[in-house]
This record gives sequence, C-alpha cells and structure tokens, in this order.
Amino acid sequence: MSTPFEHERLIAELAVQRASLLTKRVLADIDKGALDKSDRTPVTVADFGAQALMIGAIHHNFPEDSFIGEETATALRENEQLRDRVWNLVSTTHLQEKELDQRLGNIGSAEEMMDTIDLGNHPGGRKGRIWILDPIDGTATFMRNQQYAVCLALIVDGEQKVGVIGCPNLDLSTGKISEENADNMGNGQMLSAVKGQGAAIRPLGNAGLQLSKPIQRREDIAADPKALDFVESGGSKSVDLEFHQKVAEKLGAPWPGTNMWSSQMRYIAMAVGGGDIMLRFYSKKGHKSYVWDHAGGFLIFEESGGKVTDLDGKPIDFGAGRRFENNSEMVAAPENAQPRILQLVNEMIGA
Repeated sequence: MSTPFEHERLIAELAVQRASLLTKRVLADIDKGALDKSDRTPVTVADFGAQALMIGAIHHNFPEDSFIGEETATALRENEQLRDRVWNLVSTTHLQEKELDQRLGNIGSAEEMMDTIDLGNHPGGRKGRIWILDPIDGTATFMRNQQYAVCLALIVDGEQKVGVIGCPNLDLSTGKISEENADNMGNGQMLSAVKGQGAAIRPLGNAGLQLSKPIQRREDIAADPKALDFVESGGSKSVDLEFHQKVAEKLGAPWPGTNMWSSQMRYIAMAVGGGDIMLRFYSKKGHKSYVWDHAGGFLIFEESGGKVTDLDGKPIDFGAGRRFENNSEMVAAPENAQPRILQLVNEMIGA
C-alpha cells in the first residue's frame, strides 16, 4: 500500500539527484559562468541549469502544478554565449539509468529550457500545489567548492508536504560538518522528508537512488546550555550577529559555533546533529526572507525533531507568497529546547 506523497517524493528525489550531478560538473570547471544579479548576489550556469532540470522533471510528471523558483531566464535571453553554455549542460546531464532518466522527461531546445526556467514565476499563495525550489542555495560557497544545497519542496494549500535537499559536497565520514570538509571524491548526500513520515538520508548517486536510512529524531538535546551549538552564517551582513552572540552568551553556550553560509545547509546540519540552534534576527528591521531559502530543509529539520517559530511563537507561513510576509525573525532548535530559547530571546528583547 502506497503512502501519501510517495510518488511526489520519488520524482523529487530523482530530479534533485540529476540536478545535483549538473552542479558537480560545473564544480570541475575553473570558470563557473558567474554573473551578479540586481541584488548583488551571484548566479552561475549551474543555478540556471539546475532550475531547468528540476522544474522540467516536476512539470513532466505533474503538469498542473505551479512553481516558485529563484532564477529567471532573462540573462540567458540577453546573452547567447551564456545561454549556449547552460543548454549544453542541461541537454547532456542524465541519470545513468536510462529508464529513470526518461521518467523525468527531456527538454527539447534552448528556447524550451528558458521557458521552463520561467515557470518559476508563481506568486505563491494558500491554494493548490506549488513546488518551491532553490537550484543552488549558497552560490558563493559553491563557487569556492564548499557546502551548498540543491533544494526542492512541495507546498499544498500553504503547508509543506515534501522536502528534498541535495548536498553534493556533504561528507559525513569524519563526523564533522564544515564548509571546508567537502566530498570531492563522491557526490555527497541527499536528505528528504514527507510531513508526518520522518526524514531520511542517502548518498547521492548518478543512476538510481541509493539505499536510505532514517534520520533519528533530535531527542538528545542536553540540559546543559554549554553543550548547545549555534549554527551561524558568520560572514552575513543581513543578520544581527551581535544579538545572536548575546543570546549565546546569556545561555552560556560557546560562540561562534558551526559556520555555514547556506540557509538550507544550516537546517541540514541541525537535522543530522551538526548544530542545535539557529536564530534569524535581521540587521534591517522588517526584512522578510524568501521562501526558497527555507522550504525543504525546514521540513527535514522538523521531521528530525526540530521546531521553528517566529518571535511570537507562530508557525512560519509558507502560503504568504514568495517571501514570509507574515513572519520575520525565526528561532529554530530541537523541539525539547526551542520554547526555552524563544522565551529567553523575548526576555532579552523586552529588557
């Protein structure tokens, strides 16, 4: 007997695996085909190619579904050389198991590829099935061959149902998660979850899916706050790292903790025990995060025993649009510890 969203999870896992293989191909190139977007964040040929492959695979299998994606094809329509390079990647990246690759469909031309990328322009909302994707979360660290994530999530009527995150550079063999500890010999790991069914992890392969194992729920949270590890984006100018540090000091927890640039990789680190607490308090008042920086990894963390709310203790609203218009600051921690951290943060703000 099939379980809810079993088919969606399978197609999403295959789609993320194929897109992750494309990103690994670009990693081998000295020139990543990078350019700056209007918000001064970088984008590479791998971002465009991975978005095309993931949307194409999902659209082939679920043609009535909608998409929220980070990238648009505008730059490709304006730059023939860039377009040709992305098309070469998209048209030649396949799973080695032909039958599975065919299940994901094919993109027939460069023009179709650009149209497929632009399917990710949905405004979001609380009705229907919407796939949220970030082809590469952590493009800056991707360009340095550090940690990054290939992200895909299904939202149904505003609620996360499926999350799949490819971590092509994630190496767990040493027991330590860090930017520099990259899996250069293999293809990394993939984590996935379905709401209410737990989370799983498996090695990323190049054909069919590798065997998975369940992720144990985070029931191991220590009573001693000195054992808690903060997961931070140490180089970020958008978050209030000074406040985060004050919270850590108030707890008596070590600072700085694990440093991870990618938002999604911070969720993954916490899911597998590579960190305990993530705060998102922003330098600019009223800042609203994009949903693609959180969808998928957020669900995997929750299904691994984590809890995430905003400062008021409200759930994070994935049905509010392309940004979290109804939430701002976030407090994430294992479920047993999160209420205590949230209370402390509010006490510090109110003091």
